[in-house]
Amino acid sequence: MHERIALIEDEADLANLASAALTKEGFKVATYLTADSFLRSLRIDLPDLILLDLMLPDADGLDVCRMIRRNDDWRAIPIIMVTAKGGETDRVLGLELGADDYVVKPFSSKELAARIRAVLRRGRADEIPSKISIGEGDLELDPDRHEVRLSGDLVELTVTEFKILHLLASKPGRVYSRDQILDQLWGHEKIVLDRTVDVHIKNLREKLGPAARYLLNIRGAGYKIES
Repeated sequence: MHERIALIEDEADLANLASAALTKEGFKVATYLTADSFLRSLRIDLPDLILLDLMLPDADGLDVCRMIRRNDDWRAIPIIMVTAKGGETDRVLGLELGADDYVVKPFSSKELAARIRAVLRRGRADEIPSKISIGEGDLELDPDRHEVRLSGDLVELTVTEFKILHLLASKPGRVYSRDQILDQLWGHEKIVLDRTVDVHIKNLREKLGPAARYLLNIRGAGYKIES
């Protein structure tokens, strides 16, 4: 199967080089020089993965990422951000907005292809039933709609909070260490600190209210969902 990659890059020479290299690696690549042309293409056909430059002539790539993650039809498409901005703040912001990985220019075509395959593998490994119910229906997760409901009421979570809850709820009873949570969410790009997981868990508990009783801290081991 030739996975379809959407490459959004305003530098035509770089876009052509990356497209040719990824085609040699077995991917089918569609190139877009502007955010507008790419977003219009999504109304016709959806790619398997998006390579998104952050510095585009007609839009901020971070805003494009937000738009994709807020759209019910697009939000499940994996996104790898590609940019010359390599600072930790830029990376953390990109990941918080829902990017699956972050590649800093310049990069090798082999590295980029490897990152794409890793993200696609993670996506396939994460495929689970369309809805997850915890307790006696007290807490429900709908991965397709990216929604969490508590006794029928919508709970507003950040992208990272949803990812952590989704990971734990997909395998009730399994304990995930902080390192495992970071690995599952961000792979080898563990640029956030272990204590960041604790902060997200604390925020999750506050938002889940009475359903927080299902989210357990196993001292010295990590976290789990016990339904």
